[in-house]
Amino acid sequence: MESKMVIVFGLVVSMFLQSVAAQTVHVVGDSIGWTIPQSGAQAYVTWAANKKFVVGDILIFNFATNAHDVQQVPKASFDSCSSDNAIGSAITTGPANVTLPSAGEHYFICTISTHCQSGQKLAITVSSSATSPGASPPSVPPPPPSANSPPTTPSPTSNNPAACPPELAPSPSPTDPTGKTAPPPQPASSSRAVFASFFLSFLALVMGLFF
Repeated sequence: MESKMVIVFGLVVSMFLQSVAAQTVHVVGDSIGWTIPQSGAQAYVTWAANKKFVVGDILIFNFATNAHDVQQVPKASFDSCSSDNAIGSAITTGPANVTLPSAGEHYFICTISTHCQSGQKLAITVSSSATSPGASPPSVPPPPPSANSPPTTPSPTSNNPAACPPELAPSPSPTDPTGKTAPPPQPASSSRAVFASFFLSFLALVMGLFF
């Protein structure tokens, strides 16, 4: 029973560690934090464009308590800087940690005074995994031929008979003095092989007589 408990506990710990390792923590705005940016809403647009957000990631909104807040809203409310149809309750205690629960578009604003109209608003796109969605990488064209490589030219063809070398007539077979065609000479290797075979057979016969 105890061994089963240990196995189950090990599996739970392993799954937990994998889940934690898969999470990425994003500090909203990095060094500027969650505030009214001097460059307006474009500051958070630029920040989000350089990030990859995945379900389970954590957003950290750094701000002083009661100086700002964080409210998640639908797109229409985000565009109009309104807290109408707010998603959940506003977080007024900083810093605030928000875990991204689902894929899709997520919108956050500050509802204090005219902070949202001044650019304190964040829109992000969350993916279901680290590999989706994403465009396929462009195919890499083959490299151009080297400038030092000589061009390949096809074999020349010509209809001019002078361009083709004449064919050589086969040499006549040697003849003996009687005019008959002489048989081709036997290769030396065959004679040596016959002699070696005969010698080994003779040696084996002699050894058999004496031993």
